[in-house]
Amino acid sequence: MKSFSNESNDSVPGRDRLVRRVQLLLVLIGLLVAGYLSYLKLAEAPAVCVETGPFDCNVVLNSQYSELGGVPIAYLGFAVYVAIGVILVLEGQVGFLREWGRLLSFGIGLFAWLFSMWLVYVQFVLLEALCPWCLTHETNFTVLFALICYRVYRETFSEA
Repeated sequence: MKSFSNESNDSVPGRDRLVRRVQLLLVLIGLLVAGYLSYLKLAEAPAVCVETGPFDCNVVLNSQYSELGGVPIAYLGFAVYVAIGVILVLEGQVGFLREWGRLLSFGIGLFAWLFSMWLVYVQFVLLEALCPWCLTHETNFTVLFALICYRVYRETFSEA
């Protein structure tokens, strides 16, 4: 049983729990944003968006870059948040995820983050139009991925 008198040992698990809770919150935010963007694609509805200056959601959401192999990017983003959320929720309950969940999240997250950064480039350089919803997703996912990296780092180097 862990002693509560040693603050340095107790603060790390507490910090890890906090980081995990923040990750779950970011997953929820991501599901809401990606869910809204997915709804727009499914319903073929125009986005509620600021339409001034460089901001034009409909240009971004209806561009050739809004789909990958015929699948809307929004659906893929939603699926990534679901996958990471499931891993976070089940990592303490499923043996495989207990051992490999953080690394699996890292692999999914790395690919998704690199793809998100490419989409930022697409908005700024190729389309010259920005979607606040998309940028919200990309910012949210960047913070989530940073926390995934932190947890993998802690797991890798705290056991050394």
